Amino acid sequence: MRIEEYDFGRIVVDGKEYTRDLIIFPDKVKANWWRKEGHLLLKEDIEDVVEGEDKPEVLIIGTGMYGAMEVPEETREYIRSKGVEIIVEKTKKACELFNELKDKKVVAALHLTC
Repeated sequence: MRIEEYDFGRIVVDGKEYTRDLIIFPDKVKANWWRKEGHLLLKEDIEDVVEGEDKPEVLIIGTGMYGAMEVPEETREYIRSKGVEIIVEKTKKACELFNELKDKKVVAALHLTC
C-alpha cells in the first residue's frame, strides 16, 4: 500500500480516495475508523490492531493536520507492551513515514482532519 496524496480531510491510497479516518495495513485499508472519543486515542480504539493477526512491528499514528488528536501516555504504554513500536506525528508526516518504512511491517492509523 502506498499513500499517494494527503490533504485536510482527504487521502488517496493506491488510487482510492478516502474522506474519513482510516487504518492502513500492508495489504488492506480499514475505512471509516471510529474512535470512542473523537480526538482522544484510547486503548480500545487500537487493540484490534496491536493484538490481531495483522499486528505490526511499527504503528504510526497520524494525529491530524494540526495534531488535534491526543495519544495519552497510557495508550502509548499499552501499544509498547504489545511489542509494537509507536510513532506519533501530525498526519502529513505520518503519511511520509508510512511510505518510507518499508523494511518493517508498518500500520498507519490516521486522523484526516484537525
